[in-house]
Amino acid sequence: HRSAQEKAYYANPGNQFWKALHRIGLTPRQFTPSEYPKLLDLKIGLTDLCKTVSGNDDQLPPDAWNPESLMEKMRHFQPGLLAFTSKTGAECFFRHHYRRKITEYGLQPETVGRTRLYVCTSPSGRARRFWREDVWQALAEMVNG
Repeated sequence: HRSAQEKAYYANPGNQFWKALHRIGLTPRQFTPSEYPKLLDLKIGLTDLCKTVSGNDDQLPPDAWNPESLMEKMRHFQPGLLAFTSKTGAECFFRHHYRRKITEYGLQPETVGRTRLYVCTSPSGRARRFWREDVWQALAEMVNG
């Protein structure tokens, strides 16, 4: 639970998040986890579906997830795009709000106001077998227009 210890997103060295953001062109260089506040300068914000417990998404207790809080944040901030970095987290949100499972990665048909919803493969080292950089690259192409 390195991210919780360091109070920074995606701090485990095996996580692909920071490397991927740079490789796909969303950041001009590879940021370190502690630099996550600088993403706001690039109009990229980070948040969690679970703020009370840390660990692998598939190991979190069901009551740790807060899909309603994420919906409130989207309605308030109205980002152009919200990308989930795990299918598990996305499914929690979509089951709660839309009563459905995620069948495909990528852009989803639902929107929250003007916010489009996108599901990425997990960058976690423990989910390496599911990693697909093409899904992340397509996200970058949507963001960069």
